[in-house]
Amino acid sequence: MKALNALRISGCEVLPLVEGGKGISISNGESSGAWAACGGVGTFSGVNADSKDANGRTIAQVYHGKTRRERHEELIRYAIAGGIHQAKVAYERASGRGRLHMNILWEMAAAERILNGVLEGAQGLVNGVTCGAGMPYRIAEICARYGVHYYPIVSSARAFRALWKRAYHKFRGWLGAVVYEDPWLAGGHNGITNSEDPERPEPPFPRVYELRQMMREFGLADTPIVMAGGVWCLREWEDWLDNPELGPIAFQFGTRALLTKESPISDAWKHKLLTLKEGDIRLQRFSPTGFYSSAVRNNFLAELEERSERQIPYSIESVGDHLATLEVGARKRIVYVTPHDRERALTWIAQGFTEALRTPDSTLIFVAPAKALEIRNDQINCMGCLSACMFSNWAQNEEGTTGKKADPRSFCIQKTLQNIAHSEDVEFQLMFSGHNAYRFATDPFYANGFIPSVRELVERLQTGN
Repeated sequence: MKALNALRISGCEVLPLVEGGKGISISNGESSGAWAACGGVGTFSGVNADSKDANGRTIAQVYHGKTRRERHEELIRYAIAGGIHQAKVAYERASGRGRLHMNILWEMAAAERILNGVLEGAQGLVNGVTCGAGMPYRIAEICARYGVHYYPIVSSARAFRALWKRAYHKFRGWLGAVVYEDPWLAGGHNGITNSEDPERPEPPFPRVYELRQMMREFGLADTPIVMAGGVWCLREWEDWLDNPELGPIAFQFGTRALLTKESPISDAWKHKLLTLKEGDIRLQRFSPTGFYSSAVRNNFLAELEERSERQIPYSIESVGDHLATLEVGARKRIVYVTPHDRERALTWIAQGFTEALRTPDSTLIFVAPAKALEIRNDQINCMGCLSACMFSNWAQNEEGTTGKKADPRSFCIQKTLQNIAHSEDVEFQLMFSGHNAYRFATDPFYANGFIPSVRELVERLQTGN
């Protein structure tokens, strides 16, 4: 295994080992501070991060506003306070070593306001900001204003070109690195485009090489690229180290960083990671963001799959093959479906899935009354956690809506991510994961349920294993 050479990241020589940032309190000040203390780059989440009270207890994010707009403002206040708190914790734990970055999602609610609020309240504590899930054009301008490096997350050279041409060339001095995130292997939301097949992964080397060639055209030959998504151990990436075709490369570890003593996830979650098998993690498109995302296939995902399978197209008038009548809703309103779909619907109704919910695609899904009530309550209680939400039809525009029908095939992402972050429930909540998580069960480092400290993990990674 080749020796790891230090890279200059956010103005400091550090190990080319980056903790992957994960949303909703899954990478926090404790974990990122510990990672930085080992000489690498720690990354805490700036997505609705937790705050603590004077007694060290987590402040529950309870919403009192009667309107979405009022709850949206409450969420922003929670997010800014949480981000500042986690920055302070991380800074204390790092003890002046390594670098500390904050991770945000551009498609999260009020991303610019929250980023400005955290950087204003945590000046001197945060060295860099990583940002993906969308096209974060303004991230460069905001970070430059506070003297903080920015790290855009992209899944293709084409995406970086658009960002560079539109905005980043004006702030080249604050570009710390470009994070290439493999859209097929990374955990959480993925950057698969309509021109790419989610079932046919492409090897990362040609895509990263294309990115480096483009960066050289822009005068960024010495700017590091961070390889993210699908990185388990460096021995498998040894040919990338000191490779003149790729230039300076760092490696981001998101999934492996979940399973440490400092990781804030529950014991149930940690145990679940140690039991996964290949094929237990899958790409799915139920997210209210509209992006593909990678998650463990548990009961939560299974219910979404089944919900979507109990689906038929309908029309409000008899058109084409839509000749058969079907009564739906409490008022028994008539819709028209095909004779075949009518028989399917009657079968589902007989099985107890008696509630027919309309989707934006002129289809009906059939769910049990309790699930229908849960869906409607979640939509009503929306706090506007995304810039635009398919599930609730919230949007952070003047109208406060996408203008489209709310989609009952999706779910409240804020609710489920808060629940899995603050409970032992890993079966009925969304459990994001990278596709290599099944390797915990077979890697000898984790034999007999061993959970390392961050320091033990970083030392292990430096051996190539």
